Amino acid sequence: MTVIEHRTGPRPGAPAPHPTHVVTNQAPPRENLDEYGTNTPLAEAVRVFGAAWHEPELHEIGTLVGSEGFQTVTEQAHTSPPVLRTHDRYGNRIDEVEFHPAYHEVIGAAVRHGTHTAGWADPKPGAAVARAASFMLFAQIEPGHACPMSMSHAVVPVLQRDPDVGKDWLPGLLSRSYDPRTIAPGAKSGLIFGMGMTEKQGGSDVRANTTRAVPVTSDPEGRAHLLTGHKWFFSAPQSDAFLVLAQAEAGLTCFLVPRVLADGTRNTIRVQRLKNKLGNKSNASSEVEFDGTWGVRVGEPGRGVATIIEMVNHTRLDCVLGTTAGMRQSVSEAIWHARHRSAFGARLSEQPAMAAVLADLALETEAATWTSLRLAHAYESGSGESEELFRRLATAVSKYWICKRGPHHAYEALECLGGNGYTEDWPLARRYREQPVMAVWEGSGNVIALDVLRGIGRTPQALDAFWAELETTAGASSVLDAHVRRVRRELAENLKDPVAAQLRARASVEGMALALQASLMLRHAPAASAEAFVAARLGEERGHQYGVLPRGTGTAAIVERHFGDAG
Repeated sequence: MTVIEHRTGPRPGAPAPHPTHVVTNQAPPRENLDEYGTNTPLAEAVRVFGAAWHEPELHEIGTLVGSEGFQTVTEQAHTSPPVLRTHDRYGNRIDEVEFHPAYHEVIGAAVRHGTHTAGWADPKPGAAVARAASFMLFAQIEPGHACPMSMSHAVVPVLQRDPDVGKDWLPGLLSRSYDPRTIAPGAKSGLIFGMGMTEKQGGSDVRANTTRAVPVTSDPEGRAHLLTGHKWFFSAPQSDAFLVLAQAEAGLTCFLVPRVLADGTRNTIRVQRLKNKLGNKSNASSEVEFDGTWGVRVGEPGRGVATIIEMVNHTRLDCVLGTTAGMRQSVSEAIWHARHRSAFGARLSEQPAMAAVLADLALETEAATWTSLRLAHAYESGSGESEELFRRLATAVSKYWICKRGPHHAYEALECLGGNGYTEDWPLARRYREQPVMAVWEGSGNVIALDVLRGIGRTPQALDAFWAELETTAGASSVLDAHVRRVRRELAENLKDPVAAQLRARASVEGMALALQASLMLRHAPAASAEAFVAARLGEERGHQYGVLPRGTGTAAIVERHFGDAG
């Protein structure tokens, strides 16, 4: 199933190396393998949650993103970040972001495989899971492009609920054609979307936004508005259109703002600068100003947050998917290195201390993988009220915990490579800088934890649905049962006092997330892996660092499961 070609020794035609320059005891490049075929937990989850029909294309994607050529392209995209061109040589304001051709190649491949909107284009059973797995495979190798892919996916249900606006945009969004030209949207073969919510004075407090929207008097329907203001984080400014929030007569309202208007003229979206970010270098994030910028209202007047929240929920899910994809890259690189490098007379992977770290990283990745696709399954079309209630809390709970675990996981994997891991020549330094964005984007830790509390207050049935999910494994583990009882008891007590609830919000959400992950592992992972995860995260022998596993854990089998046929 998996084909591996090792590139070792000097290149053909290269001069013979001096004896002191012969490279030994270094891992060969981890390339030319099927990233789906080697990811056993992901493949199992795809089948369990109803998307086995998508496996031929997932193998195709896995082979593509695992190839030497694709990895070279992603390296170029990251080392040649986008550049802002505010004016052309004649002095005309153009506000264009130029990308290296490699970035267009990556995003074009992702669009062709439907990582943006395939789940909506053909909403058959398993479509949401299939799209999630495709998205994860691409994000594992090149995370920067995942931002516009996620927003393009997440905007679809918002536009479906407002067909008067959606009819002009949904056909292009559902297309598998990538068309980066700056032309009228109606003339393009495919469209992508961005969003702009936060402003410098408010951040996550979007109700403090000051951007104003004034109706266009010539519009008989009252939908068209002119916007004036700014956005502090305007994601993917090269997109064809954006959902933004602005203060209208009825209050905070959602608007669709095209980059190019229907007649081919450019809308007034003045890009002030691109953000100089810690990571996510291939993707453009910007600050923009609106000055009489044309936009059309989406949803009800004064209901901007309620309108855009569906988009936020889907992008939060993609934060979970993207972080899990990063975990997969991290543990894969760490295992690959440890299997090919020797120290103190043995392979690193065969030495107990290193084997414990690798196994623990693998357990974390597997738990995140099962959680990711279980959540995606809850977003299937026509999934029903119980699933909608479950995902209402489970998405935020999982987003909080998995995205918090991402940076530490990446660091620990980086350390497995020693000095090599700390250099930019290996992908884990980049991944370490990449993982925090998923914890920050769409609500940082406190915002997410408090959203969980608000969600419980608004919809108590959502909490019932969450506990019902955990009941499926009641009695399977005394350790998990005790943990669930404690979390439920403490949460109920805290909810009686708003101050106590906020002070303990993170603890409550952490406890809920671990309970969900442990339950999913008990249901779907091999018994030895599930028991090791439960003991390592909830048991008396649990530690605070990776590699602190219970006595008797079969580390070799856990590592083998995650990279058994990849060399």
